[in-house]
Formats: sequence, structure tokens, C-alpha cells
Amino acid sequence: MRLSELSGKEIVDLQRAERMGVLGQADLEIDETDGRIHALIIPLGKWNAFKRPQQEVRVSWNRIRKVGQDMIIFDLSDSPLD
Repeated sequence: MRLSELSGKEIVDLQRAERMGVLGQADLEIDETDGRIHALIIPLGKWNAFKRPQQEVRVSWNRIRKVGQDMIIFDLSDSPLD
């Protein structure tokens, strides 16, 4: 799958059933040697110059459960997904 095919997909937390953002607003952690994606880095909250630095969630690529047509679903729980 190409990076351009991932862009614009909604990122959804399976455990909380919550929309976390859209890929394009999130960053990717990519290995420069082989081009593999290691993690999605999702900012939490809205950017505001008067607030403290925004927090983020790092989702390891092995926590991605499904990349669908419109969304990417991940699960951060410790239990394996059947």
C-alpha cells in the first residue's frame, strides 16, 4: 500500500470506539533504511499557542488491526485480538 492511499483515512481506537483524527493530521514514524512504517503519532486536542505543548499518542504499527477503505482501526489493549 502506498502512503498516498493511507492519507485522509480516519484513525479509530477500537477499545474506546473513538475517532482520533485523520491521517494527514497525524505523523508517521518511518524507518529510512527500508521504508517501513513503525508507528502513527496522533496529536491529542487542538493546537493553541496559549496552551501547554500538546500531547500525543504513539501507536505502534503492530497495533493496527485493519486498514479499510475509509479508516484505520487500532487496538492499544494488552489482550490479543481474535
